[in-house]
Amino acid sequence: MRTILAGLALCSAVGSAALAAEPSPELIAYGKTLVEAGDCAGCHTADPAKPFAGGKRIDTPFGAIYAPNLTPDRDTGIGAWTDADFTRAVRTGIAPDGSNYYPAFPYPYFTRMTKDDTLAIRAYLGTLTPVVNRNKPPELRWPFGYRGLIRVWNSMYFKPGLFEPDQSQSAAWNRGGYLVTGLGHCGACHTPKNYFGADKQAQALSGNEVGDWYAPRLDGATRTGLKSWSVEDITEYLQSGRNAKSHAGGLMAEVVVNSTSKMSDADVRAIAVYLKSLPPARRETIVTPLDGTEMKGGQAVYAKFCIACHEADGSGAPRIYPPLPGNALLQSVNPSSTLRIILDGAHTVTTPRAPNTGEMPPYARQLSDGEIAAVTNYIRNSWGNAAPLVTPAQVAKARKQEP
Repeated sequence: MRTILAGLALCSAVGSAALAAEPSPELIAYGKTLVEAGDCAGCHTADPAKPFAGGKRIDTPFGAIYAPNLTPDRDTGIGAWTDADFTRAVRTGIAPDGSNYYPAFPYPYFTRMTKDDTLAIRAYLGTLTPVVNRNKPPELRWPFGYRGLIRVWNSMYFKPGLFEPDQSQSAAWNRGGYLVTGLGHCGACHTPKNYFGADKQAQALSGNEVGDWYAPRLDGATRTGLKSWSVEDITEYLQSGRNAKSHAGGLMAEVVVNSTSKMSDADVRAIAVYLKSLPPARRETIVTPLDGTEMKGGQAVYAKFCIACHEADGSGAPRIYPPLPGNALLQSVNPSSTLRIILDGAHTVTTPRAPNTGEMPPYARQLSDGEIAAVTNYIRNSWGNAAPLVTPAQVAKARKQEP
């Protein structure tokens, strides 16, 4: 009888422990907000009908990798992982089998996350519908496919460690710093990279080419950064995808729709507070004024194709047709984003705060490389703007790239 009672007591204790280990609804809900803040779906969802099941191709300068399955399937997802497995993977880039993840997975940023936040994310992912979707092998050029090289990369460029609050700054600033430099991994796109794909830390958030687009500066540069933007401007942009100064396009439009538009008002404003405090990380390019011939040709194209929406003075209609004077992205040293928009057109994203749509038609078929170069130079150097010359050869190269 004592043996039976002892056994029942043991079973009861084990059952209670298992019950206690179940994540609370509050933890799961919090984990969902963190997953949205980190835009995890942006990389880990290839098929919208199978969220977080992985398989999405991610192109890098070294070849392509495929995002893994984050659903709780035990064979092809993370269902069999322990909390320690998940924490180590997210914060150090090491898989449960001991292999290294490629740093296209932003563990160099996620390392700044707290353990509690990491486990909250795991709690939410554990509530997803399991999907069988075996991870695809990477398609990297030799010798980058050797995972052992990542150990060398980590020793040179990966610095594990939590975000360290600055006690001289406000709570909002520190929260914004935690989100920007950690969970939000903004530098993965907006920070220039060296030859080996590592961040140039001294130039953090000072702009970077990402595929066919240019992720603009998020520091306080006067012409090409956020010097002229207020905290309110940044907040509105992240929440709605537009403000009186600019519209989100390309990859940033996806980030707004999938991530920042879903975040709390406090967190979005915290990001704005942090970004607004950043001084320029590098000097802006000195621009030589264009001559009259270059400007005259572009003005003729602008008058025929652009003036109806953007007005003669470039003022446009804020939040409908973005204004061109003082436009930071337009004046970026790298014209990739401007060329993509002119070639392929643009579609204003819709968010709960800004549901009205807007369209700009593509001009790839209507305008020659020379005409697109001319009008690009005109809008980048009129109304007080200043930006380097764009050549027809640059347009031709952009034209060959898929949108």
